[in-house]
Amino acid sequence: MSVEMLGQSPIASDRQVRPFSPATRAGDFVFVSGQVPVDGDGQVVGGSIEAQTRQVFKNLEKVLALAGCTLADVCKANVWLDDARDFGSFNRIYMECFGTHRPARSTVESRLMSDVKLEIDVIAYKPLA
Repeated sequence: MSVEMLGQSPIASDRQVRPFSPATRAGDFVFVSGQVPVDGDGQVVGGSIEAQTRQVFKNLEKVLALAGCTLADVCKANVWLDDARDFGSFNRIYMECFGTHRPARSTVESRLMSDVKLEIDVIAYKPLA
């Protein structure tokens, strides 16, 4: 089985290329790198946990599309929250974005590498045709 790198390595607001792929495909699985609330220029989208969560989901959808996937193909999500007190508000937006789809999930409170409120990575399952 070969591993296919998907997308271009991201460039952050400091204009430095980050040393990872937005996603990789290994057989029928797609592994999406952690997404944070940044816009297309790598600028952090500020505001509430709700606003940042919505931006992260936009980013996840964009990266999943590189492999022909949608949120409906996600089977596992890993979530890092900067502040556990944001859990309820985050969870409301998370449930809006996934609808009735309920992938397995882990959620932890953690200090993050940039000044954001959350990061999410996902694994999707999409059999190759």
